[in-house]
Amino acid sequence: MSTTTDPVLAAVERWETAGGTWQLSPTGPDSADVVLCRCDGGEEVERLHCSEAITLAVLRARSTDDQGGRRLEP
Repeated sequence: MSTTTDPVLAAVERWETAGGTWQLSPTGPDSADVVLCRCDGGEEVERLHCSEAITLAVLRARSTDDQGGRRLEP
């Protein structure tokens, strides 16, 4: 069960719990897409757009740790 009320963070949490990976793909200076990828080869399944500053900060921090996220360069 998700511990957050932010819909993008909740989706990322559910995706990680199911074994999927994700990537953060910047779309502008204050926005990014969260690319949800399959766990068995990294094929893109879905993109979630985010422009909330707090959510982006959390995702950027998580994308540099061991929790499955990666940051894609623009």
